[in-house]
Amino acid sequence: MKLFKKDTSNHQQTLKKLWGYLYKFKWTLLLAATLMIMSNLLALLGPLLSGYAINAIELGPGKVDFSRVYFYCGLMLLFFVISSVLSYVISRLMIHLSAKISYRLAKDLFDKLQELPVGYFDQHQTGDIISRFDYDIDTINTSLANDTVQILSSFVTIIGSLIMMIIISFPMVSVFVLTVPASILLTRFLMKKFQPLFKKRSQKLGEVNGFVEETLTGQQTIKIYHQEETFIERFDVKNKEAVDAYYNAEYYGSMTGPSINFINNISLSLISVLGALLFLNQQLTLGNLSSFVLYSRKFSGPINELANILSDLQSAFAAADRVFRLIDEVPEVKDIPNAHVFEEVNGDVEFDHVQFGYQPDRMIIHDLSFEAIAGDLIAIVGPTGAGKTTIVNLLMRFYDPNKGIITLDHYNIKEATRRSLRKKYAMVLQDTWLFTGSIFENLSYGKENATLAEVEAAARAAHIHDFILQLPKGYDTKITEDGTSISQGQKQLLTIARAMLLDADLLILDEATSNVDTRTERLIQEAMKKLMAGKTSFVIAHRLSTIRNADLILVVEDGNIVEKGTHDELLALGQVYQRLYQSQFDQAITQ
Repeated sequence: MKLFKKDTSNHQQTLKKLWGYLYKFKWTLLLAATLMIMSNLLALLGPLLSGYAINAIELGPGKVDFSRVYFYCGLMLLFFVISSVLSYVISRLMIHLSAKISYRLAKDLFDKLQELPVGYFDQHQTGDIISRFDYDIDTINTSLANDTVQILSSFVTIIGSLIMMIIISFPMVSVFVLTVPASILLTRFLMKKFQPLFKKRSQKLGEVNGFVEETLTGQQTIKIYHQEETFIERFDVKNKEAVDAYYNAEYYGSMTGPSINFINNISLSLISVLGALLFLNQQLTLGNLSSFVLYSRKFSGPINELANILSDLQSAFAAADRVFRLIDEVPEVKDIPNAHVFEEVNGDVEFDHVQFGYQPDRMIIHDLSFEAIAGDLIAIVGPTGAGKTTIVNLLMRFYDPNKGIITLDHYNIKEATRRSLRKKYAMVLQDTWLFTGSIFENLSYGKENATLAEVEAAARAAHIHDFILQLPKGYDTKITEDGTSISQGQKQLLTIARAMLLDADLLILDEATSNVDTRTERLIQEAMKKLMAGKTSFVIAHRLSTIRNADLILVVEDGNIVEKGTHDELLALGQVYQRLYQSQFDQAITQ
């Protein structure tokens, strides 16, 4: 069984899904389409009225019917003004419509993120997910606001112009039998040539951006190792590749417009010659010839525009496909019907022959069994990659075991609601997370209606209260989402204080003191001891000296518990734990 479904999206499915969003605003779309048709029809009457005005002048020497000329010119001006006003209204409607659809897409995308399992975020880059919110949705927005109306307008103009030309002179329409297929074939040929070049351009520009971001992030390391010249040379190579790709794409891309215009000019020349012959043979009036020429320009222009819009549509389809692929991702498995809801819990936790792997063919936890009695402090130690954090993921039901069961108070957590289970845990991770807001808002994040006194008490326990008071506005001081205004250790203390404020029955600390100094760590351990009193606590610790008082230490290696016992018992055993402890002790002496 695969964790996530295979991508089977194509243009047809993407268009169908996009139409589903458009259909929600069908009346706005219908109004825009109606106004667009009216606008184009009024604009199409212009060349016909122009021909009538010319025919009124062509009555003969001294026989100009000025009243008819003024009438047709005035009517033509009125139609053009109304058409322009309608075009403005259509633009406003489409901007409004595209904004609404972009809002709904972004909302559906964000809502989907809240439903996805943690495993999705483990397998996908954060930057790629974010790009779907800004770049992809913005691309869709731009296409809906501009290209949708332009395509419909082009089709109406092409069909309307063709009908008017057939009415005026059917023989002259034969010119387009040659020029239109030539335009289509040339456009397809050029599209095949430059579409891969545009793809390569985007790829190379992305590589340059990625290289620049990597260089900026590692500036200290680059300077320490004196690699400035090396990175300058690497940038020059990548920059030249990007410039060459950009030039090639723009060179071929810029050929489309002039090439189609060349064919259109040939078409105009043929129309002029054929029209002149028909005029000389008195088979066509000068006014009708003028109108036909104007209609031929209206007919040819949209074909050129459609060729240019096609590449934009390809980008929009690609962006929509990426957005819908995320929206269509399989959400986290729902709780079973009538799932158990944890209310008051004692905190007895048991792993019974648990087997788990992030990939079905690669097991990380092979056969894990242990029992944590309510109120116990369980320490989990072992080398990197042993499966310590995986145990935490299973406790919180970020993942479910492939085999075996995990119980809380003798209830299989797989048969309980995730929400009630996770509310029973307070958790502090090695990777700190703060959001843009005040210190108070960050600390009270997990507890509704927390008072300032409660927040201050938690901050004092985490030994961060004095630092907060030194800030410009104390607990009302704003911090950014990445916490750049405070140190890494201070961010760690804030997240510890946030966990202390929660009224949770169980506690998980995953390398929670890895970013603080030894003295502060000891102070936090004392505070944590009070916090953990009466609570079942799971601590993943790198510094083994901090878990001497643990009720049970689990030594994990290759997904199995190889040793378990108290600190003294494991030292007396003289095996894996003793080697780990001794290596840290020797390292501390050498330092």
